[in-house]
Amino acid sequence: MLPSQPLLHAVVLALAALQALASDTFIAAVYEHAVILPEATHKPVSPEEALALMNKNMDVLEQAIKEAAQKGAKIIVTPEDGIYGWDFTRESIHPYLEEIPDPVVNWIPCTDPIRFAPAPVQERLSCMARKNSIYVVANIGDKKPCNSIDPSCPSDGRYQYNTDVVYDSSGKLVARYHKYNLFRRETQFNYPKEPEAVAFETPFGKFGIFTCFDILFHEPAVALVRELHVDTVLFPTAWMNVLPFLTAIEFHSAWAMGMGVNLLSANTHNTFLAMTGSGLFTPEGPAVYHYDSRTEEGRLLLAELSARPRLSPTYPPAVNWSLYATSIKKFPEKDAFSGAVRRDIFTFSELGHKAGNYTVCQGDLCCHLVYRMSNKSNDEVYVLGAFDGLHGSVIKYHWQVCTLLKCKSTELNSCGQPVETAQTKFEMFSLSGTFSTNYVFPEVLYSKVQLAPGEFKVLRDGRLKSKHSTSKPVLTATLFGRLYEKDLPHPLRPSL
Repeated sequence: MLPSQPLLHAVVLALAALQALASDTFIAAVYEHAVILPEATHKPVSPEEALALMNKNMDVLEQAIKEAAQKGAKIIVTPEDGIYGWDFTRESIHPYLEEIPDPVVNWIPCTDPIRFAPAPVQERLSCMARKNSIYVVANIGDKKPCNSIDPSCPSDGRYQYNTDVVYDSSGKLVARYHKYNLFRRETQFNYPKEPEAVAFETPFGKFGIFTCFDILFHEPAVALVRELHVDTVLFPTAWMNVLPFLTAIEFHSAWAMGMGVNLLSANTHNTFLAMTGSGLFTPEGPAVYHYDSRTEEGRLLLAELSARPRLSPTYPPAVNWSLYATSIKKFPEKDAFSGAVRRDIFTFSELGHKAGNYTVCQGDLCCHLVYRMSNKSNDEVYVLGAFDGLHGSVIKYHWQVCTLLKCKSTELNSCGQPVETAQTKFEMFSLSGTFSTNYVFPEVLYSKVQLAPGEFKVLRDGRLKSKHSTSKPVLTATLFGRLYEKDLPHPLRPSL
């Protein structure tokens, strides 16, 4: 018996919906760019000289964009400072800036380049997107005139912003974001008066955007994910790697896992400043990543990602980060001592045996570790560490950190110093902590600054646990928590 026409129509629609869901992926790209820098000067160059330098960088970016599009990418992210660099005063950066309108103006710079004012950089970026039928994400500088009516107007009569722009596949400006958390050296730029939560819809998911240092703060990073429910975050960055917890690849991968979104991280490449580490990161771990501290070459990365990761059957469940650690009997602390990770004073306990249960506490945080080493090297020392306090010399923000950490040498006063190589593998480890926050980011870093995709899991009770023996020696396994509500007021951002 044949089905009725309405029933047949419903079946066809249901099958189409299932098919659409099954193929709900897209190819994304990031490009780590070795920026061609201007000559060091504190005097402004001419607009023509500034544009010539920016065109040299855009020549490189255009080739990467073209290659990404040819390989099927729907969107590409390029780095922070990727078009003109970073060593500027407020005055010397001015020739590199353009006035960038709000995207509500419905503007395609490629086809209407002088609608607002001459904008050769925006025109070229728009044409790259339009010519290659790909979304292009870039970081440039925005300038906005102001006057004495505005009491916070700078003395030179303009605001200058570190700015991300997004052009869709037709070349239309669809997003503009002004960086809210400036790094302390970015004195050439102004702080926006309010944080901007910038998101936009595409046929392949909902995207949000912010820049570099923003990722460590609630505004806009957490608010963008929690309040606007974006699927993927676009992340231009100029990230200087800091071992043991804050290399670009480990923290950005951990953030994507902790927040449950895709993160497209494009880093600037400059080995002198320890800038490297880009990737396409998902809630399940890195899809692809790149870390190169030896050469001065750029790198294009591509991966197929879920357009709506929350609908994926492999989407990680919600985690109660303190459940396990607060439910177990505390093992006695063993010979705890203090050590510095940069300026942060951790409480450490040496792992004196090849296997054991350890507890170490600081403040409101107790960290627990169960472990078994498979080939402990006699000239390597590992510790369990805890930190609960404010981090930062000028801008102070609150961390809670539990870490299994390799020391630089057998001297305990070396614990917390940067180290890139190890020899000791682990048969198993399970790390947990009594965190006072739901914002905890899990990191595992192997020898020679390599990630461990697929080799660890986060249990719903808050344990970071190895799935099997580690395939490479371990530098650190870390649970990195952020208590945003305990951050001190920002000392540099003007209060309104």
